[in-house]
Amino acid sequence: MGMGEVKQPESYRERIARRAALEVEDGMIINLGIGIPTLVADFISPDKRVLFHAENGVLGTGASPQKGEENPMLCNAGGFPVTIVPGASFFDSATAFAIIRRGLLDMTILGVLEVSEKGDIANWIVPGKRVPGMGGAMELAQKAKKVMVLTTHLEKNGRSKIVRECNLPLTARNSADLIITDMAVMEVREDGLYLKEVMYPYTVADVIAATEAELKIDGEVGVFE
Repeated sequence: MGMGEVKQPESYRERIARRAALEVEDGMIINLGIGIPTLVADFISPDKRVLFHAENGVLGTGASPQKGEENPMLCNAGGFPVTIVPGASFFDSATAFAIIRRGLLDMTILGVLEVSEKGDIANWIVPGKRVPGMGGAMELAQKAKKVMVLTTHLEKNGRSKIVRECNLPLTARNSADLIITDMAVMEVREDGLYLKEVMYPYTVADVIAATEAELKIDGEVGVFE
C-alpha cells in the first residue's frame, strides 16, 4: 500500500472468506462455488499448496487477477476471471464432473439460500424466479469429502438462513459439515448443530437470537476477529 493510501475496511464477505481459508489444509483439491466462496482463494496462506477445481474444466485456479490484468480466456465456473498456479491443467467439463463424481475433491465450499441444522442444503432456486440452473451443486454437495457452507446469517428481510428445516427445494440432504456466516462458525454433527465461534463483535446471545435452528454448545465458544 502506497503512502497516503487509506486501507479499506474488511467487508463481511472478505471476513467470511478469511475464516474459511483457515480450514484449508496443505495438499487439498477444492472446488469453490460462486459468490463468497470464490474469495477464499485470495486468503490462502502462501505455504499451503492447494489446487482449486472448477466445473468448466480447470484444476489449479489461483487468486483473482489485478484489475486490468484479466485474461479473457481464464475464468471460473461462474464466469469470473481467475489466475492459474504452476501445475494447472485444463480439460473438458465431462472430465471436471468425473473428478467430482469419483469423490476426488477434498472439499467443496458452497454458498446457500438456506441450510438446516441437519446439514441439508438449498442453494439453487427460489420458486418463481429465473435461475441459470443447478450447475454442479448437487454433485459437489454429495461427493466432496468435506462440505463447507459460506453465507450471510440473515436474508435481506432479516430471516434466519440457518433453519430447522429448509423451505426451499433441496440441493442435497445431510451434506454440510461446517457453516460460516458473518455472525458465527457452526459445525454439523450427527446429534445437532454446534456453535463453535462467534464473529466479533457478536455475542453468543446475538447468534442464538438470530438463528432459527437449535444451536448446541460444547465447551468454550471462540471469537474470530
